[in-house]
Amino acid sequence: MELRTLRYFLAVAEEKNISKAAEVLFITQPTLSRQMIELEEELGKTLFIRGKRKISLTEEGIFFQKRAKEILTLVKKTESAFHAPEEELHGDIYIGSGETHAMQLIARVAQKLHSQNPHVNFHLFSGNAHDVMEKIDNGLVSFGLFVEPADLAKYDFMRLPVKDTWGVLMQSDSPLAKLEYIQAKDLLNIPLLCSAQEMVKNEISGWMGDLAKELNIIGTYNLLYNASLMVQEGMGFALCLDKIINTTKDSPLCFKPLYPKIEAGLTLAWKKSQTFSKAEEKFLEYLKTEIQTARQ
Repeated sequence: MELRTLRYFLAVAEEKNISKAAEVLFITQPTLSRQMIELEEELGKTLFIRGKRKISLTEEGIFFQKRAKEILTLVKKTESAFHAPEEELHGDIYIGSGETHAMQLIARVAQKLHSQNPHVNFHLFSGNAHDVMEKIDNGLVSFGLFVEPADLAKYDFMRLPVKDTWGVLMQSDSPLAKLEYIQAKDLLNIPLLCSAQEMVKNEISGWMGDLAKELNIIGTYNLLYNASLMVQEGMGFALCLDKIINTTKDSPLCFKPLYPKIEAGLTLAWKKSQTFSKAEEKFLEYLKTEIQTARQ
């Protein structure tokens, strides 16, 4: 299977029409049609549902589209690393991260590195721990920023000198907004939105103790922003980390920490025995310096 074939396939998937895709690719429609038929024969799967005016992807086609994008991204990363000039620091740094205020530290390091090496570029991917791990495993991001607890046994990692605080996101006019902090008993009989990650659920359950089974969890979320809209519309309360959603005085939402306090550590992880580009090595060097400064 050639990389050209993957690019052809992605063009068809994007345009949803063989003729339009052929125009974008500057090839003839019969040539493109034949390439797609040969691709399906090679894979032994039907990738397209061919309508009169529109082409859509089968379930196998959607899976192949994801893999094709990942392969071409990895090729681009590899080519970029080899084509970088020797005399200046060039390169691309790919970072995956969950939602956390600790990204501020990573951003500070990135700014310092980029200001002194303007040909180093940063590419960010946001997702939950599972999404970021998948990107690391497939070579699509070099580093992943994880909110603990997270199972990082198969990675090398560096703990950051910052912590996130767990609490409850709510409407500013909620009766609970008058409290200084939220105890386990305060969460009973209110509708809750909770992170979909099992390890986070376990952390909250451990904090709740025997009261955990009495929680009224009405839904889960992957990333907090959309859940915050549910909270804003009065659907319920969200168990979450602080400083991800704006809760300043003009916000219709507010955040109250849990008591006893639950803090989450932050860790930057990467593949074991990973071979870093010069730009990635320099990024880690800057990060270590920033951590040492923060601990002084």
